[in-house]
Amino acid sequence: MAHLEGRRPENVSGDFYVDTSCIDCDTCRWMAPSVFVEDGEQSAVFHQPENDVERRMALQALLACPTGSIGTVEKPRDIKEAQQSFPILVEDNVYHCGYHSENSYGAASYLIVLPEGNILVDSPRFTPPLVKRLEELGGIRYMYLTHRDDVADHKKFAEHFKCKRILHTDDITSGTRDVEIQLTGTEPIELAPQDLLIIPVPGHSKGHTVLLYKNKFLFTGDHLAWSETNHQLIAFRDYCWYSYSEQIKSMRRVAEYTFEWVLPGHGRRYHADPETMLSQMQKCLTWMETLS
Repeated sequence: MAHLEGRRPENVSGDFYVDTSCIDCDTCRWMAPSVFVEDGEQSAVFHQPENDVERRMALQALLACPTGSIGTVEKPRDIKEAQQSFPILVEDNVYHCGYHSENSYGAASYLIVLPEGNILVDSPRFTPPLVKRLEELGGIRYMYLTHRDDVADHKKFAEHFKCKRILHTDDITSGTRDVEIQLTGTEPIELAPQDLLIIPVPGHSKGHTVLLYKNKFLFTGDHLAWSETNHQLIAFRDYCWYSYSEQIKSMRRVAEYTFEWVLPGHGRRYHADPETMLSQMQKCLTWMETLS
């Protein structure tokens, strides 16, 4: 919970503020870019909301903040409305869960709503407002974990929803040894229902995988993301815990597929038509090879 006495001096005056507990995870800046900005390796409010849309986005960022570093001077009377807005629609039947977890350093989690049973992609924070909304949307059938880093409250979700968790065996740790479905090998794996393909992409971690849905949505964990600094798709060279050369090979494999959305755990989303996406993937590969 944010504390007014810790309000950063970089914030403009007004109701919303960021305090000194900010871990610079970037969540608020991509969720409410008209309100929050990076300043001094932490976030700050550079523009107070001036309309209902900006205020809703600011409140959503406040709720999603993994460290509770965003606060308001006045108690927000519309906070319950913001809670009800999660999960937030991305497109079609794919949603951003919000409520990022500090245990995953603020990684994003997504929900795919399906008649056969919903799929939770990586773990958000286990918090009553979100759990209630997930129940209203039909619960969870599978909890797909891209890799070892972003598992957060997976146990709590599994116990509550009785869902089956999915994680590659090469990324199993003492905290995930009870995962119900443990993947092996490097070949793509079809996940029922149709249009769901798990693609092993060793690199960031040995057992990292990505999930391709409908040849449109690619859930990439920490394998691939858009960088506002580089203005292109990137892999995190400084945060590669297994093998960057293997990650380049994995990226080549991913570039063979068609998709329109890159939905990462860390980093920014990216949306483009398939031709532009392919061009961006090729640009990413060229960039990666210069760093290897």
